[in-house]
Amino acid sequence: MQEKKIVELYVDGACRGNPGPGGWAALLRFSGVEKVLKGAVANTTNNRMELAAAIEGLKVLTRPCIVSIYTDSEYVQKGMTQWIKKWRLNQWRNGDNKPVKNLELWQELDALCRYHDIAWHWVRGHSGHPENERVDELARRAIDELNQ
Repeated sequence: MQEKKIVELYVDGACRGNPGPGGWAALLRFSGVEKVLKGAVANTTNNRMELAAAIEGLKVLTRPCIVSIYTDSEYVQKGMTQWIKKWRLNQWRNGDNKPVKNLELWQELDALCRYHDIAWHWVRGHSGHPENERVDELARRAIDELNQ
């Protein structure tokens, strides 16, 4: 059996207006190699872009890996480490018995995470964390490129 790759994944989303044009970015690091991904959507929300960054970062992994995901979104980090178990048990309904917002993205992220060994890490945004600052800039640049 092959040993699993150890991957660091830094993700961020941004939005100009909420809703408004949004961008996401992911930085993957494995054995000294980096891969950068980014994208944008004309009309979206910040939370959707935060989720998209994690989804798109995980999508490029071609086999099961050990992944440390770093996000400044408590929404994503807590969603995946605290809330998702209850959502699944309650047929994807929240504590108010309403459908979970961004359901299709949560389900896609959940499915991708089941393929890997994931550790979620929250980092304070705009605090000088080098990789977080980098993906924040890339997500904002993706919005700029959308508007060109």
